[in-house]
Amino acid sequence: MTQNSTTTETKDLTGRYDVIVVGGGAAGLSAALVLGRSRLRTLVVDAGEPRNAPSDHMQGYLTRDGMSPAEFLALGREEIARYGVELVRDRAVDVSRGEDFAVELAGGDTVRARRLIVTTGLRDELPDVPGVAERFGRDVLHCPFCHGWEVRDERFGVLATSPLSVHQALMVSGWSKDVTLFLHTVAEPELSDDDLRRLAAAGVKVVPGEVAGLRVEDDRLTGVRLADGTAHDRTVLFVAPKAVPQTGLMERLGAESQETPFGAYPVVDPTGRTTVPGVWTAGNAMGFAEQVVHAASGGYRAAAAIVGDLIMSDLDAAVAE
Repeated sequence: MTQNSTTTETKDLTGRYDVIVVGGGAAGLSAALVLGRSRLRTLVVDAGEPRNAPSDHMQGYLTRDGMSPAEFLALGREEIARYGVELVRDRAVDVSRGEDFAVELAGGDTVRARRLIVTTGLRDELPDVPGVAERFGRDVLHCPFCHGWEVRDERFGVLATSPLSVHQALMVSGWSKDVTLFLHTVAEPELSDDDLRRLAAAGVKVVPGEVAGLRVEDDRLTGVRLADGTAHDRTVLFVAPKAVPQTGLMERLGAESQETPFGAYPVVDPTGRTTVPGVWTAGNAMGFAEQVVHAASGGYRAAAAIVGDLIMSDLDAAVAE
């Protein structure tokens, strides 16, 4: 185990790493920080596509509340550089396992390591409604814990894409008492009696009919337009993107997965260890609801487990000799 003193971004990818971290978001950088401080030669492979890139700020992270995601990641990259962690701006496109893990990069290089952490997150697929993608992260939002305080007491809309959208409408009613649930592609009979009673108790107005687009004035959302031509004044629209886990590398290695209401995610132990020996995961690659603070914590746990795993593995090898 050696400590490397190169700068953050590296062009020299030769030799054997102790750990490769695939993904340079909160989970990956947190893991890399722990690994670097533990004197392990570590490489972060970062494609530069963080899930929260559309947002101007992140919330709920103690001492970092309101910081922009870009600034947060820039500071993280500076911190890992202090401990000799290397970083390459590239995409991991394939992985195989022999004596070491061999990770193929889109740029043509192949890098090798004894252990692997996959923190590739997930991709949000937004409802196909004109204007939603363009305003996502601004006044088209998905999480009240992330953005609710900033838009409190405004006129909320919720775009239903499944009966589960009722839960979203009920949740956001904690931040505003003016909430309208647009059923969009959900038929009213799909709502249960309990749904309807809770919506009524929360004061949520239910509007049937497909949403055709958004009304925007002076670069601000002002309303929601239905296919029948009617419009409803709204200044915030909550949506529920379809989460697509980016777990291809783990699948190539044969990691077991389990179905959840939000997609298939790898089976892991409390440290993020997958069913493939030597492979850990953290952040949204292991679950839909991992916020930035959870992702950073998960990266720390995975890295600490790997440090212990490598130390014990080396000691066992020494004993065997």
